[in-house]
Amino acid sequence: MPFNIVLIEPEIPNNTGNIGRLCLATDSVLHLVKPYGFTLDDSKLRRAGLDYWKHIKLIEYNSADEFFIKNQNEKMAFYSSHAEKKYTSLDYEDNMFLIFGKESIGLSKELIKQNANHVYKIPMHSTHIRSLNIANAVSIVVYEGLRKLDNQ
Repeated sequence: MPFNIVLIEPEIPNNTGNIGRLCLATDSVLHLVKPYGFTLDDSKLRRAGLDYWKHIKLIEYNSADEFFIKNQNEKMAFYSSHAEKKYTSLDYEDNMFLIFGKESIGLSKELIKQNANHVYKIPMHSTHIRSLNIANAVSIVVYEGLRKLDNQ
């Protein structure tokens, strides 16, 4: 299985549905960390995930603390527009955990600080934008990781 995609406190059901669909297409596992800004039976989530949602490998956590305790020995990469290193500089590994924050504020400053050596960004070349849509960002990162894994 290529990757573990982690969404910490996702807020928008359409984004999570699209990311779930991406996980299925890439044989990745989707990890959702509560609280969510929606319910898993939300029609927008189902619409974005289409009839694929039932096939998605999904693991839920009640909190970020629970997620990090259960996965403390795993290799992780964190994504933030505030990072210094580019996502292309990462040596992706099979089963790696790729961690994204919620749509409104991203990952917490504390989490970024605690994992400073493992935080990456997708460069943006315009000063008129703060961030990319999370579903687009996850797609960019996952397919870069797959490209690198294919070239090993």
